[in-house]
Amino acid sequence: MGAKNKSNELKIIRIYDAPVKLVWDAWTDPKKVAKWWGPRGFTITTHSKDLKPGGHWAYTMHGPDGTNWENKTIYHEVEKHAKLVYDHGGNDDRPPLFRVTVLFSELNNGKTKMDMTMTLPTPEAAEQTRKFIKQASGNSTWDRLAEYLSDEIDHKEKFVINRTFETDINTMFEMWTNPQHFSKWLAPTGFSMEYIRSEIKPGSTTFSMMTNGDIKMYNHIKYLEIEKPHRIVYTTAFVDEKENRSHHPALPVWPQIMLTTIQLAEEGPEETRVTVTWEPQNATPEEIAIFVQHKPSMTMGWTGSFDKLEELLQK
Repeated sequence: MGAKNKSNELKIIRIYDAPVKLVWDAWTDPKKVAKWWGPRGFTITTHSKDLKPGGHWAYTMHGPDGTNWENKTIYHEVEKHAKLVYDHGGNDDRPPLFRVTVLFSELNNGKTKMDMTMTLPTPEAAEQTRKFIKQASGNSTWDRLAEYLSDEIDHKEKFVINRTFETDINTMFEMWTNPQHFSKWLAPTGFSMEYIRSEIKPGSTTFSMMTNGDIKMYNHIKYLEIEKPHRIVYTTAFVDEKENRSHHPALPVWPQIMLTTIQLAEEGPEETRVTVTWEPQNATPEEIAIFVQHKPSMTMGWTGSFDKLEELLQK
């Protein structure tokens, strides 16, 4: 969230590797919206959509536990490929929760910036909504949009997750490239990480072990690109204690090699957005199917790691 935001506003900025027309269509075409709208595990059914000022979008959101939420979005401003303003979270029997302003702008490199502001009645309501969004993994909606756009462009399954941290970009880069810091937070909740070999530079391979006391997982990380302070690219692979190629201890059909791209971007003087993209390499159809099936658990795993990173930064 931006440092200059009003206290009753929540702000989300995302950069998508897609032209603005594709991003706009993903937002406004009901068939395309159905492929990504909502947190992971949720689906929607659109009943009607009238994309114009004064028009409405009526839909039902279906939770993974079978709970249904009826929603009616009221549009106030619609500027094609540029701007949407609407009221969110209301229905015939309840008022909207907040007003949303979304600005779309195409960048010089063919990417699209999505700048979203949610305006709530009071600072207290904003803080409650912020906590609810985090608890419900609401921001995974925008990660799902990134995955949908990637699939539309290059037809590859990817997993994307974002988090904005209250720290400067150089400190965040250090958290990803200093083994002493990296090992303290990368492992999922309940696991610890120990480096056996830990040289982090392009062309090097690290060797590490994660454990929760019962399970031991050995990993190779091979660094392909490190561009300070914005970009880190590496592959991960499961190995055994002798560094021979192995499998995920709980998922033997899991892709053997995963390409990881880390992008760091400044959202303010002391705010850095982290975007993690995972992409299976040379995977079989069965491995891709398992990868897609486990995106919710990947969200939980990275969320736990990010929570630990947040705690470490606060110290």
